[in-house]
Amino acid sequence: GKLIEWMDTPNEEDTDHNYYTSKTYGPTDPMSKDLWVNVDQMDKDKVKIHGILSNTHRQAARVNLSFDFPFYGHFLRDLTVATGGFIYTGDVVHRMLTATQYIAPLMANFDPSVSRNSTVIYFDNGTALVVQWDHVHLQDNYNLGSFTFQATLHSDGRIVFAYKEIPMEVAQISSVNHPVKVGLSDAFVVVHRIQQIPNVRRRTIYEYHRVELTKTKITNSTAVEMMPLPTCLQFTSCDSCISSQINFNCSWCHLLRRCSSGFDRHRQDWVDNSCPDETKDKSCDIISTTQLDPFITTLVAKTTGQSRSRGETTTARASSSTSRPPTSVPTEGKTTNICPKADNSNQCLDAAERKDTHPLHTGLILGILVVLLIMAAAVLVTVYIYHHPTSAASLFFIERRPSRWPAMKFRRGSGHPSYAEVEPVGQEKEGFIESEQC
Repeated sequence: GKLIEWMDTPNEEDTDHNYYTSKTYGPTDPMSKDLWVNVDQMDKDKVKIHGILSNTHRQAARVNLSFDFPFYGHFLRDLTVATGGFIYTGDVVHRMLTATQYIAPLMANFDPSVSRNSTVIYFDNGTALVVQWDHVHLQDNYNLGSFTFQATLHSDGRIVFAYKEIPMEVAQISSVNHPVKVGLSDAFVVVHRIQQIPNVRRRTIYEYHRVELTKTKITNSTAVEMMPLPTCLQFTSCDSCISSQINFNCSWCHLLRRCSSGFDRHRQDWVDNSCPDETKDKSCDIISTTQLDPFITTLVAKTTGQSRSRGETTTARASSSTSRPPTSVPTEGKTTNICPKADNSNQCLDAAERKDTHPLHTGLILGILVVLLIMAAAVLVTVYIYHHPTSAASLFFIERRPSRWPAMKFRRGSGHPSYAEVEPVGQEKEGFIESEQC
């Protein structure tokens, strides 16, 4: 997600972005012409000019692929093409498409509706998808001329940005009304429950990686080729996962039977199933907690329940605490080892039960008392605020009423332009919150 510094070479440049390596070809390099796909020479039956996108502004349309396209290690079968010079790759279509999860040859405030010559074209030949923004103009700077560029997504994960007509310096394009980006981005989505609103869940996007290409290198007759690097998701067995020698620290989760670095689109499943705790000793002979005797598992939960604090969960294996990004469920672990040297499991259980009986009752009584005290305090505070509306406490809660919550603020408007989906396929438009990059 950091800004990439490019080597100063005349035509071809190599850069490693962890998930991708990129090569930039200058105007005089023959590869620039070779990477440009001449749509006019393709099969006319497969070349499609999207009528709505070619005549509207800030619209997006779903395009189904005829092949599996690997993006950051995830296989995609449908994408969302936007008029603003980019492709959205997320599963859930919302109105803040420019924030993350994009493939952007040149994201800007393009408006195909201002000219009859402006079109959005796409072509799928079974192994590659070509999307071309043809003779499109910037809405807030029409007189500068038209832009023609394309993105080609190959079935092997290779991504090519090719530029035919770029009438001005990309770095000089205004981002006041629309972000200007060149590159890739991916994120994972975490679902949070909103305590103040029952049965309502809020989804938050966490961008975990971004490729930012240097805008000054984008001119007429240039091209950028991005090759995917290996990711943990490609390994399908524990042995190959933990022995992998790639840029990422791969771990195997027995419960999900998945290899991951912990940062991909399956982040919530990874945390919900306690995979971070399971994978700490890097072993393929881990006994899953689901394979233990149910009574033993229940007993572990009881004996550690009273010492568990917020943000902790109980497992049957020893583990050390590590920092995690925000997720919808707790991720840290404290463990309890039950009679590790006992020869007789029944004796072990009897001893644990005898030891636990008295503290359990004490903890239950203390818990009830705490709840009653909190309820009484809430009633007193409510009465006080009602009769003293100008007090400091009253002003404190007024400033934090729902109309001032960040989630509500976002739904009313944000710094990102709002995109509407053409021909929606049933996805509900939801309020999203964009988080800073992990």
